[in-house]
Amino acid sequence: MHVRHVPSTSTPAPADAVTGSAWVTSLAVPEGASRTRVDRVQFAPGARTRWHRHPLGQVLVVTEGTGYVQRRGGPAQLIRPGDTVRVAAGEWHWHGATDTTSMTHLAIEELPADGTPTELGDPVGEAEATAVPAVTRTLVLEQTLPEPRVFDHFEVRRITIAPHHSPGLHVHNGPVFGSIETGSAVYRIEGEPESVLTPGDVFHEPGSTRIARFDAGEDGVTFLAYFPAGPGETPRLTPLDS
Repeated sequence: MHVRHVPSTSTPAPADAVTGSAWVTSLAVPEGASRTRVDRVQFAPGARTRWHRHPLGQVLVVTEGTGYVQRRGGPAQLIRPGDTVRVAAGEWHWHGATDTTSMTHLAIEELPADGTPTELGDPVGEAEATAVPAVTRTLVLEQTLPEPRVFDHFEVRRITIAPHHSPGLHVHNGPVFGSIETGSAVYRIEGEPESVLTPGDVFHEPGSTRIARFDAGEDGVTFLAYFPAGPGETPRLTPLDS
């Protein structure tokens, strides 16, 4: 095993490969029989690559911000933290930040043994750039409640749980909907499989249902929680004995 500490500085992306400002941090380089390269690429708002293609393809993993990716002949698609993009070998594509937000992703690429480089094409044209939608609407959760209820108000709370802490086994007196902002948490409804929630993930805690785990990860977790409530009702969490 070899631990390679992340460099404290990044280098500007090659000017012939991007439009706008972007920075690259090398995280892993080919060693021995491995031909894998891993870079962290940070795009300033409005920055994007040229059209390009990789001989053996590429995998992108978005870690921060919001951006777009587009393959030739297809629509531009919005990408957010946690999204993974697999680009096929030889597929023409581009990726970068939106006009108003920065975006950071990991770029994972297997390099050809014969040294064939990435092929650069034209900059993303004005017509292609304007094809990127200014507003997108994505359904991230549609939840049917077990029975009709009357709600006359909502509470929205930003909740932070310290690293490796948990509220323990608990129930809510009404349904809770949430969206992870930062960090991560292990989430499990009693009797169901657990899952790991990361930024951008949404969840639903049914009312009066035992929540076995909402355990913050090593960086803690911060999320927005939405509590619909009925007349005279105050959203409440009740701890339970395990």
